Amino acid sequence: MKEASHHVVVVGAGFGGLELTRALAGAAVRITMIDRRNHHLFQPLLYQVATTSLATSEIAWPIRHLLRKRQDVTTLLGTVVGVDRQAKRVLLQDGSAIAYDTLVLATGARHAYFGHDEWEPFAPGLKTLEDATTVRRRILLAFEQAEREDDPAKRQALLTLVIIGGGPTGVELAGTIAELAHDTLRDEFRNIDTRQARVVLIEAGDRILANFAPDLSAYAQRSLEGLGVTIELGRAVTNLDAEGVVFGDTHLPAKTILWAAGVAASPAAEWLGVAADRAGRVLVEPDLTVPGSPDIFVIGDTAHLLRQDGKPVPGVAPAAKQAGRHVAATIKARLGGDTTSRPFRYRHDGDLATIGKRAAAIDFGWIKLTGWLAWWLWGIAHIYFLIGFRNRLAVSLSWLWIYFTGQRSARLITQGDNDKG
Repeated sequence: MKEASHHVVVVGAGFGGLELTRALAGAAVRITMIDRRNHHLFQPLLYQVATTSLATSEIAWPIRHLLRKRQDVTTLLGTVVGVDRQAKRVLLQDGSAIAYDTLVLATGARHAYFGHDEWEPFAPGLKTLEDATTVRRRILLAFEQAEREDDPAKRQALLTLVIIGGGPTGVELAGTIAELAHDTLRDEFRNIDTRQARVVLIEAGDRILANFAPDLSAYAQRSLEGLGVTIELGRAVTNLDAEGVVFGDTHLPAKTILWAAGVAASPAAEWLGVAADRAGRVLVEPDLTVPGSPDIFVIGDTAHLLRQDGKPVPGVAPAAKQAGRHVAATIKARLGGDTTSRPFRYRHDGDLATIGKRAAAIDFGWIKLTGWLAWWLWGIAHIYFLIGFRNRLAVSLSWLWIYFTGQRSARLITQGDNDKG
């Protein structure tokens, strides 16, 4: 069988990149998938690894394993550092280059500290498995160190855990950490009462879950406060370090600070030398191509495109998957001789956020749900999108165990002592 001559290079094996590859099955193309990590990560549940609910292996899968049956796909472990648009080559960190006929950049996002990158060592974000295990380590070590601390002020700083950013990630982190402190760990220490731990969620805006309807934001705030979370609204963080955080005119001593306030796109716009928005996302054409380069597509968190209502297409998994399918359809149409521009139309399926182990908020537009029913629907939706029966079963059993017992089993302190905080 003659090998397909059209070479599609996909950078990034996230939701968009994998969906594009899946949708190109059977097309007259050969595909090279490049990623700087060897695994695909189910990011919506990353916070559950960070908060001891799930193990890393339950939300990540080797890319090679996922694509093992696709003889048309070659998987490469490598770090992209640039794109030569004239020569149509992707440049890798080791000095090598991969030629392409069509290039798809699906490289995701990273943390953004609003010009204060010096905060990162003291307030890690949550985008990778390494981030999750670092956060988990810091949370658990805070309690271990508090157990041995005799000074009341220092002990309270250790037992104060701050989350910056009131979006879904911040809300989910705050709720789960509160339950971890007030429920899971309460009988395991002798010198401290973990129920005295203070979990503080700081949001610069006037409400949490700003993308949700106001009544759902209010519900989420009441639910978090019911779990013992302190919510600070309307005051932006102006400084933070190893000793605590400053917001407004308040200095809060805290040894554990987590960042959930902002993201920036990968450096794809720099690789291409094209215009980007303030978050670094490439300003793409309506068909998701790069201006002046119809052979290059940008999808997912890396792309900036306005949807029909004038709002940007959100950086969520469904948007990335829809974009992946759209680009695959465009590539197949071009191979058939149809070069008509195909504008991307995003379909918003709704917003979901969980608040602890028994509550959630769901906004489908036409219907809004809260409480335990929303929590079960949230769980079913996430289990459905997990890859493989083993992972669906493992996550389901873990959640059921936590739901009925309050116990979280993934409480291993790993990594070395070289991370600050």
